Amino acid sequence: MATSIVDDVLWENFHTVVNMTSRELRDWLAVQGAGEETEELPDQAGPHLGHRVLDILGKRRSDLNPDDVEVMRRVVDKVASQRRDDLEPTAGDDRWRRRLMNIGHDPLKPPRD
Repeated sequence: MATSIVDDVLWENFHTVVNMTSRELRDWLAVQGAGEETEELPDQAGPHLGHRVLDILGKRRSDLNPDDVEVMRRVVDKVASQRRDDLEPTAGDDRWRRRLMNIGHDPLKPPRD
């Protein structure tokens, strides 16, 4: 059995706060990053951190590297600093929601099970 460098707590926390599916996040990043400069490379539209989250969602736990683990920590910390502990759906400022969605967390959706 392959081992993982990601502990159970971080793995669970990351997959709890990232409540958008990889398809939802990919579509969001494409729309959010659409502009004249990104039209040639639509797969690269949107913020870098969002693409890193998307990469991680596409990997098996045993395939994660130390950089992935650091991104997971950053995302968990960022969402935790901007949300209540229960992560219940919450409406807020549109810019706030967009910033969170850029990293895979939609504050209007319930956490993943």
